[in-house]
Formats: sequence, C-alpha cells, structure tokens
Amino acid sequence: MQIARLSDLASKAACPRLVVKVGSSLLVNRKGLRRHWLEGLVRELAEARARGQDVIIVSSGAIALGAATLKLDRGGRGNLADAQAAAAVGQIALSGLWAELLGGHGLTAAQLLLTVDDLEDRRRYLNATATLARLLDMGVVPVINENDSVATHEIRFGDNDRLAARVAQAAQASAVLLLSDVDGLFDRNPAEPGAKLLPEVHGVTPEVHAMATEDSSSGLGSGGMTSKLQAAEIAELAGISLAIVNGTHKQPITRALEKNIGTLFLPRRKAGARKAWLGGRLRLKGALVVDAGAAKALAGGSSLLAKGVAQVEGSFHRGDAIAIRDESGKVLAHGLSEYDAEECARLRGRHSSEHAEILGYAPRSAIVHRDQLVLL
Repeated sequence: MQIARLSDLASKAACPRLVVKVGSSLLVNRKGLRRHWLEGLVRELAEARARGQDVIIVSSGAIALGAATLKLDRGGRGNLADAQAAAAVGQIALSGLWAELLGGHGLTAAQLLLTVDDLEDRRRYLNATATLARLLDMGVVPVINENDSVATHEIRFGDNDRLAARVAQAAQASAVLLLSDVDGLFDRNPAEPGAKLLPEVHGVTPEVHAMATEDSSSGLGSGGMTSKLQAAEIAELAGISLAIVNGTHKQPITRALEKNIGTLFLPRRKAGARKAWLGGRLRLKGALVVDAGAAKALAGGSSLLAKGVAQVEGSFHRGDAIAIRDESGKVLAHGLSEYDAEECARLRGRHSSEHAEILGYAPRSAIVHRDQLVLL
C-alpha cells in the first residue's frame, strides 16, 4: 500500500515510518515555551506509535530556548557566537523536555545531534543510518536536531526542513510531515486575496518553486517555503512523500489528516539508495557546465564525456560530489567526478581518443560515469 492522500500518513500499512519536523515558532513564542501545545502533539505521536508506526522527531527550538535562558536579543540569532551559545544551553532543555513528555506515554527518547558532514560523508551517513535502524528496532523515538553549537554558516543545513528530508532518506521512512505556521503551499503568497491551497503536488517543478515565499511570520525560525520545497525535492529522490501542514492548532496532526488540510507532495520516481543520497547533497565541491548535446545525452541515461564539457568550476578531486549544469545555469544532475578539476579543465571539449596523450596515462571512460550520477 502506498501513500495516496494526506490521511494515509496515519496508516501503518501506507506509512510504517514517519518523520515529523517541529519548527521553533511552534515550540516557543514570545511568551516562552508552548508546553501545553507540545503535550498535545506528543499525545498524537504516542498514538501513532500505538498504531505500530515508527516515529522520528526532527525538532528545532534549541536556539530559541537557550536565547530565552541567556536573555539574548533577536532570539539568539544576532550573530553566530550567540546562536552557538544559545544552542549549547537550549539543547539540554530541549532534549530533556522531549524525554519527559514521551516518557509520560511509556516511550523512550534518544537524542541525535547531526551536522551536514554526518549526512554528506558517505561513511558517516551509513553510520547514522545504522544507529537510526537500531533505535527504531528497539522501539525508541529518535529526537534529532542540527548540532547548532558547532555548526557555522558555511557547514550547516540552515533549517530543519532539509534535515528532516535527509533523515528520512537515512531512515528509509515512508513520509515526512513538516509542521509549519501555514496550512501548506498556496499558489501565491497566502496573504494575497484569492490565494488557493494546493492539496497535492506531483513533483516540484519551476512553476511550483515560483509559488514559494521566503516570508516567515514568527521571526524565530530559519526556514521558509523555499526550504520546504527543497526538502520535498530531497525526499522525492528516495520515493518519500512529504506533507506541509499547519502546526499552530491544538492536535495539529489530527486536524490536518482528518480534515485533509495541508499539501501532500507525492514523488514521481525513486532513485536507488546511493543515488538518492548523492542527489540530496547540499554541499558540492564544484560544477561542470555542459553543452546542449551532452545535456540531451545525460537525459537519455548516458555518462558525461569530456567532449560535452564546456566549463569547469571550483576545486575538486576525483570522487568528490559535483553539480552538472546546462549553459543556462539549470542544475541537471549531481555526480561523483572521475577526475580532479585540473584534469577536467585539460580534457574539456576533447575527444576520448585524445585523452591518453593529454594526460600521459590511460584515461577512465567518462568524466562522470552514469552509475555515479543522478538526474535531478
């Protein structure tokens, strides 16, 4: 059984494993922690566990909680040092809170603090996958957050929407449920007259991206609708559904699923596990710009040959993850390079028969082999 509608997220058969992301603005407002609301949410999560569903929580809120304790301006996001200090203080309170409330329903919580590198490096990604699998096998509810106390602007997810999608990939989840401060994706800014909620989206297209707004009503969070669409794209690569629903209400999951209020993104395809990991990467070491002929060949399932490379960008080594773009700037694929950037620059635009003479050694068959490439 596959997920076909929003209510299927409450079905063990259609959705045996669910990732639920909770944003900062839902946990904490200007007056402090919204404990009563959180107690209601935990009750819903406990009901999902009672139905036999595995539940993973991706929880924001550490910076907001820590900032309140330290009395920092701007919710602790005034500068990087404040954010890291607030996270270090707030993470203790956040993990303790989840453990206490889940424990009230007989559930054991486990904390995982992740950085981008934990899910971008292949070996560490597999380690995280194994840890999640073992915890879930034992009936534990993992509570995950970005490790904001050590993350910097350059090496961080930046929001927990994309983190939730990457965690869903690692955990082989069926769906991701993003609790937001809006009902879902609207065809335009929801503040505009006539804006319509989209109940279902089949694939995130440029037209869908055009509907997004970066506006955030709370000032406490770091994500907007654009980050949620990026999360939906990451989830789609692994064949995972993603839903955006309004989390501001009491018992928000029950309200959204029973009344069908939200937006459900249904995947159009499913890449293999390794290619889903590669396609969902947020950090790339460089890029190759390809001509129209190479772009067409890639779409047909071919490897990328040096003849079709028009430009080489960045500094990367063999085995690094890079983007492949067309000449208009559109990202076509992610792949693992078979050559260093300097070698790619020497080979670009040249026929395979010339490679050995140029490099002085027997060349590999492609710049990026199709087995190490995923189309986006």
